[in-house]
Amino acid sequence: MTANLIHAGRSARRHTVASIRAAAEPILRRLQSGAAQRERERVYAFDDVRALTEARITLIGIPADDGGADGSVRDVADLIIAIARADSNVAQALRSSFLTANQVASRRDLPNRSALLRRLHNGDLFSGTANERSGGPSGVVHTTIRRDGDGYVVNGEKYYSTGGLYASWFSATATAEDGTVLSFTVPVDREGVQRLDDFDAVGQRLTASGTTRLVNVRLSADEVVAWDEARRDTPWPGSFAQLYLAAIQAGIAAAALDDAVWFVREKARPIKHSTAARSTEDPYVRHTVGEIAARAHAARSVVLLAGEALQAVRGLTGAPARAAAAEAAVTVAQTAVIAIESALRATELLFDVGGGSITDRDLGFDRHWRNARTAANHNPRQWKAAVTGAFHLTGEDPPTTGLF
Repeated sequence: MTANLIHAGRSARRHTVASIRAAAEPILRRLQSGAAQRERERVYAFDDVRALTEARITLIGIPADDGGADGSVRDVADLIIAIARADSNVAQALRSSFLTANQVASRRDLPNRSALLRRLHNGDLFSGTANERSGGPSGVVHTTIRRDGDGYVVNGEKYYSTGGLYASWFSATATAEDGTVLSFTVPVDREGVQRLDDFDAVGQRLTASGTTRLVNVRLSADEVVAWDEARRDTPWPGSFAQLYLAAIQAGIAAAALDDAVWFVREKARPIKHSTAARSTEDPYVRHTVGEIAARAHAARSVVLLAGEALQAVRGLTGAPARAAAAEAAVTVAQTAVIAIESALRATELLFDVGGGSITDRDLGFDRHWRNARTAANHNPRQWKAAVTGAFHLTGEDPPTTGLF
């Protein structure tokens, strides 16, 4: 396989988890240093994101015989946490790209797998969504696709196109004339593909999650596949996607710890009635920083353990696969509850290590809570806790909606 990769013009260098992490490290430091300013000025991190793709970060979990770094799901999750710690907007924007890589890594039967693998080796990024704002019950697809000669034509509008401004490829769903839902992938520079920077939320503002309009977009037959609803042995295809969101929360909690430590060391002054000469010596400040650290540690720990649970499902078939996948989906749901609540608490506690000056807009520390809050609203944790409870009490499997 490796020889074929080289022959196909893909990168010939040998990737390892360590080499990818080493290449990404200086880029992440640069991302972190500019995150607050980008937030204030609404500036996207195009150069740093391109540098991350040149480090081939999405190959970290790809098998070695496919030219990847052969990392585990835990390794992938750990990298996502590191990216979110630097800038959770960038981590969110890369979600579709890592989801694509995870599909390639975990499914040998994935439609168009060789083409997707080639794009990952090229450093391409992906965006995709089935979400629409056209009314009707959730999940209804109003975007249309019709036959035209030996190809297709698509018309419609998709929302929450996460990472759309960074991406090379856009994937979505559309309803054919016979009611069949089809999936398609198209280059973002194809005529009729319009990417809008109109995402307007309190947090995660720079995730490029706006609208994608599709106006008479022409597709070739090989760009369209039947929507993959095959359940196989493991009907919980969304578990990695949910783990990804939890990893972002863990990264946000870690970012709150970074800023708390920096502020106490470099900026804070003891409150007037403190017995400490320096804020670093104030027992209450120490307690607060310790609690933030504990929350960040808890979030990271549960994410990495959930990564191990998902890794354990790979290679299983039949009843053992289904049982392991159900338990892993519940593990991820439990992880989301802890990661979200840890991030929300850590980002609130950040403000308790200083006085009024810690709320200065130039510091931008409020973005951590806003980002955690916005990311948490994607898939409410109340549902995850309830599904977890049902599993433990009655053995009821989690829903197969993609949110578990």
